Amino acid sequence: MTRAIEILTSEHRVIELVLASLETFVEKVGSGIEDERVTLRDYLTFLKGFADQCHHGKEEDILFATMASRGFPEETGPLAVLHLEHIMGRGYIGALASIAEGSRPLTREEREILRTHALAYIGLLRAHIQKEDNVLYPVAARVIPSSEMEKVAERFDDFEAREAPGRHDTLHTLAERLVETFPPDPSRTASPGRGRCCSL
Repeated sequence: MTRAIEILTSEHRVIELVLASLETFVEKVGSGIEDERVTLRDYLTFLKGFADQCHHGKEEDILFATMASRGFPEETGPLAVLHLEHIMGRGYIGALASIAEGSRPLTREEREILRTHALAYIGLLRAHIQKEDNVLYPVAARVIPSSEMEKVAERFDDFEAREAPGRHDTLHTLAERLVETFPPDPSRTASPGRGRCCSL
């Protein structure tokens, strides 16, 4: 496995772990959790900063673009589907962000909206990760020469330094706190990879 693919799959393991923690939180919403809005904002901080800005940003700006330069169509096929799913995920995150605003306790209606959008987001991202791990990444590793894949990894390094300087430790700590506070059901998590970009 090339370094670029190792980086992305390691990030997937971290995202899966936090998604499973979010699932635990969603199941407990309405059962006396102190300040549910603040907790939701914490999850959104991680998901926006890590899953979308850090991870999806590297995919869209670098890996997908490299595959397109090798002849993969951007308007149809796997790249189009996966990019659309990134956009769909941002829609769910936006809906959750609107609920996270304010300081009053969540209403019953807001809790139902939270559950609906959070569970839809979790399901979307889990299926999305499987497509990338089992289909897209192996194809990328086959069609992109190893020398070019190393350049992709180097561009990942540059991307992180440019787009999220100094945020990794903060996101690391936040992810660890969320997982500790709302432990995932072990049956819903993969073994977390250790790596970079805030891997636990």
